Amino acid sequence: MNKEKVIFAFFIVLALTLNFGFFLGEIDNPEHHNVFEFFAAIVVSLICTALKFGDRTHLGALMMATSLVADLQLVVAALIWGYAEQVSGVGMTPSNMSSVVSLSGGALLANIISVILLMVETIMVRR
Repeated sequence: MNKEKVIFAFFIVLALTLNFGFFLGEIDNPEHHNVFEFFAAIVVSLICTALKFGDRTHLGALMMATSLVADLQLVVAALIWGYAEQVSGVGMTPSNMSSVVSLSGGALLANIISVILLMVETIMVRR
């Protein structure tokens, strides 16, 4: 059993579940989405990306790319959230919340693809 893959698998599944927990609920209702869960998803997603930096395989490069896509979407969503809450003075509007949840949904899809690629890599190694 490869210890690196086990650690990456743990963090990518954790990122997936945190992101899924944030994503669930009405898209424009801020009360349905926990900001702490959102920022935990960002941190765990960044850890996943850092864990893939040394992988030189083709599937490792794909998993790195999906992690980068998830990171980009989550960071942009965090910027929108921060701007809405701190700069605009209006607070989180349904439109802003929809954008944040939509971007986290894209990151969720990227995390799902990473998990699928990890399963494919695991199956290929066994053969």
